[in-house]
Amino acid sequence: MSKKYNVFGIGNALVDIVTEVDDQFLEDHNIEKGLMTLVDEENQIRISNAINMGSSNMKCGGSAANSIIGVAQFGGSSYYSCKVANDELGDFYRKDLKSNGVHSNLDHQELESGITGKCLVMTSTDASRTMNTFLGITSDYSRSEIAEEALKDSQYLYIEGYLVTSENGQDAMRYAKKLAEENGVKTALTFSDPSMVKYFRDQMESVVGAGVDLLFCNEEEALLYTGTDNLEEAREALKRDAKRFVITQGENGAMIYDGDTFIDIEPYKVSAKDTNGAGDLFAGAFLYGITNGRSYADAGRLASLASSKVVSQFGPRLESQQAQDIVNQLQPAQ
Repeated sequence: MSKKYNVFGIGNALVDIVTEVDDQFLEDHNIEKGLMTLVDEENQIRISNAINMGSSNMKCGGSAANSIIGVAQFGGSSYYSCKVANDELGDFYRKDLKSNGVHSNLDHQELESGITGKCLVMTSTDASRTMNTFLGITSDYSRSEIAEEALKDSQYLYIEGYLVTSENGQDAMRYAKKLAEENGVKTALTFSDPSMVKYFRDQMESVVGAGVDLLFCNEEEALLYTGTDNLEEAREALKRDAKRFVITQGENGAMIYDGDTFIDIEPYKVSAKDTNGAGDLFAGAFLYGITNGRSYADAGRLASLASSKVVSQFGPRLESQQAQDIVNQLQPAQ
């Protein structure tokens, strides 16, 4: 029996505010470059005020949201279970998600009062991205936000690693995973950021260690999680926790384990302007591919091309037409 949705995602709902800064700014404000740091709203406002925000733009975001939107843009069907507040940014988030073709619990849920989460994404001149995140109401994300019927009617559950920072988030991760397993839905998980593996390794292992069907991580996260110092050892260690996995390697492409063999995915050479969202879009394109008849190798090539396009521009997402052009350019191998 076919499922209604290709991918059902759970994760933080954050309005991304994307801007450009130099390394000196990060140093002056004691911001750790290249990582996601949780901050309070007062701190975020202070940093925002110190930046010339004229070059900024807003989009509904969050790691899993970017991936889920990617699935929809490429032509797949996707659903996002998230939490925003009954405020101006919450309304913006709901409308932006809908305009990108993503179904969500926000379409038929009474929103609570509070503050919608925001992520200040600071892009450096070397294209690296540093994030200061105020979670707002999404810090209360729990199993009650999970639209169970939509999850049961999906091919894949996609879990965002950032949820591991709170006990209610961890509970939601485990609950959704259990529900998926009971209803024949495969589970995919992304580590989301090296800091999640570095500072929440035990909590992450309590979710991942129970076994996932598909794991997304980058090279640094793979080494941190497995406690190894080279990729060959890391990929062997990952087999214990994940039936299949993808290790993205930036300008060196990606390595995919399809359950039998390792597949090297060649990179597309581009001049990177902004690496924000590259891993998220890789996951979204890959999930679209494997849920729409493509092999792991074909899905990997599609994801690699998509990532190369998004890093060559500012912002974590493509436009819908760009996504369609990529799909048309890379037809599945016959």
